[in-house]
Amino acid sequence: MWRQLLTGLRMTAVLTVLTGLLYPGLVTGICQFLFPSQANGSLIERDGKAVGSVFIGQRFTAAQYFHPRPSAAGSEGYDASASGASNLGPTSQKLIDRIQNARISSRLESGIPADLLTSSGSGLDPHISPASAHLQVARVAEARGISDTTVAELIGRFTEGRDLGFLGESRVNVLLLNLALDEQYPVRK
Repeated sequence: MWRQLLTGLRMTAVLTVLTGLLYPGLVTGICQFLFPSQANGSLIERDGKAVGSVFIGQRFTAAQYFHPRPSAAGSEGYDASASGASNLGPTSQKLIDRIQNARISSRLESGIPADLLTSSGSGLDPHISPASAHLQVARVAEARGISDTTVAELIGRFTEGRDLGFLGESRVNVLLLNLALDEQYPVRK
């Protein structure tokens, strides 16, 4: 019996070292060498400071910025440690109330794309639809003192197509768009 127990303990120790230390260390090292930006969170830096990640949404509320879709991640939204869907179904009164509140707070009545009223599955999606971006053009242009056409052209430059030409939908990364606005058309004071 002791012989079998010792064999089992040795195998556990060997597999723990192989699958818990060596393999993850090897994969991490390869990823750091081949894909350093992605392995470190696809962070965007400005003036030596990380301002966000390409893949994590964040809250923008000022008039001169494009606003993201609502977030269900955490009590304040966009909390990566609390990411996850709300799990509210289409007949849920809480979901209906949340959408009505989003509609009222956006001051738009009809023709609102669903992504401006509903959160993504993770609550951290950094993208909005091109239609959602175009609904915000007038507000952003006025706040920055530039033309609607200029803002619409910038949206066009930051619109990403479907992955592989057929997966998903066209989308606009809100953080990248807002950073481009700040660089190219800073707010006049």
